[in-house]
Amino acid sequence: ATLGILLGGPLGYVLFYRPDFYFSNPIEIVKMWDGGMSFHGGVVGTSLGILYLARKEKLNWLRLHDYIACCVPFGLFFGRLANFVNQELWGAPSNVAWAVRFQEYDPFGQLVLGPARHPSQLYEAVLEGIVLLGILWWMFWKTDARYQPGKLVGAFVFFYGLFRFGIEFVRE
Repeated sequence: ATLGILLGGPLGYVLFYRPDFYFSNPIEIVKMWDGGMSFHGGVVGTSLGILYLARKEKLNWLRLHDYIACCVPFGLFFGRLANFVNQELWGAPSNVAWAVRFQEYDPFGQLVLGPARHPSQLYEAVLEGIVLLGILWWMFWKTDARYQPGKLVGAFVFFYGLFRFGIEFVRE
């Protein structure tokens, strides 16, 4: 799973967001400290890793996906907090009382304080981390979902998609 994230995340970023730049400068792909990770690339890489492990060890791949899906909200939570600290993935401009002003560059390259914005990274940390973990925890312990392979990963995909769709309305 870790190799899937470390290989799939950058590869997804390269293919989806900046293919022209990276195909012209391939050495930049390995510079993960400069950013360039995509969630969907990490998901594809992790899923391929899970499928490989399941096949190699003759395990049920859906059950493995279920258990991994129950751990993902921890990573999403801390990843979104890191997005907030790094002042990336801003929210749309807003007048709400809890709006945050991030440092931005003006057209002349000077660092300035930008407009007040929704802290969409924190919204995502709460929804994708805490709330999603709570839903999966409840499903795992209070229902028979853990005995039905695929149900937990299906719930993860459904609720993650729902939360992400909602956040897009306040994200820039």
